[in-house]
Amino acid sequence: MLSQLASSAKVVGVKQSKKVIREGGAKSVFIAADAERRITGPIYELCEQHNIEVTEVPSMKELGGAVGIAVGAAVVTILA
Repeated sequence: MLSQLASSAKVVGVKQSKKVIREGGAKSVFIAADAERRITGPIYELCEQHNIEVTEVPSMKELGGAVGIAVGAAVVTILA
């Protein structure tokens, strides 16, 4: 599942993901399970409101690596 992240059109980060979800441009969302809940909670809520599939990834490091960045990522959104 994470292999699709490298080749998909995406945004990385909470702010960018919130914007894309609100605007209806999100296909699916990946959230790191070890990210702080106060950060990811609003993303879960938006995804539920907009019927967007959420996939949990074990760690921020793993999610960041899957999108080719050297730091961890809490949220990655695949664009529709």
